[in-house]
Amino acid sequence: MIPLERLRKEIEIPQGVEVEIGETIKVKGPKGEVERILSFPTVNIVKKGNAVALEPKRLTKREKKIINTYQAHVKNMFKGVQETFKYEVKVCSGHFPMSVSVAGDELVVKNFYGEKVPRRAKIIPGVTVKVEGDLIKIEGCDIEKVGQTAANMEKSTRITNRDRRIFQDGLWITSKGK
Repeated sequence: MIPLERLRKEIEIPQGVEVEIGETIKVKGPKGEVERILSFPTVNIVKKGNAVALEPKRLTKREKKIINTYQAHVKNMFKGVQETFKYEVKVCSGHFPMSVSVAGDELVVKNFYGEKVPRRAKIIPGVTVKVEGDLIKIEGCDIEKVGQTAANMEKSTRITNRDRRIFQDGLWITSKGK
């Protein structure tokens, strides 16, 4: 039988990053703050010295999966508060000239395929969006919020009942990076 210590993971806290562990995990760094709820009945998350420890209560495949998932989430939180996540979305308009703008907490796409009613995509709070010509730059500390905002934009220009090889207009994610 494998000892529980082999499943135990420790993630070192980088320099300049503060971590608070309670019901939620709060990570503060030079670029911002990320908060996340990570709770599973048989996995404990504790702060030990200069590291975050993920400790299982039992030895099963489920705990191993959860611990590895939580480890990835915590590492992404540390990366996000040190250097923000950046996505780029390309505005492609071949049939009708599309205009894209940011209005409050929404991205507004006007004249998509000549439609009179503008299409809208929700911008999740904590994410900054800049429209520069035919590129939309999305930036933020939380990888999930940045990715979901980019997905909302791509989804807002989805069309049906047309051949995608010919009708390629829309908003398309072109790069995901740090």
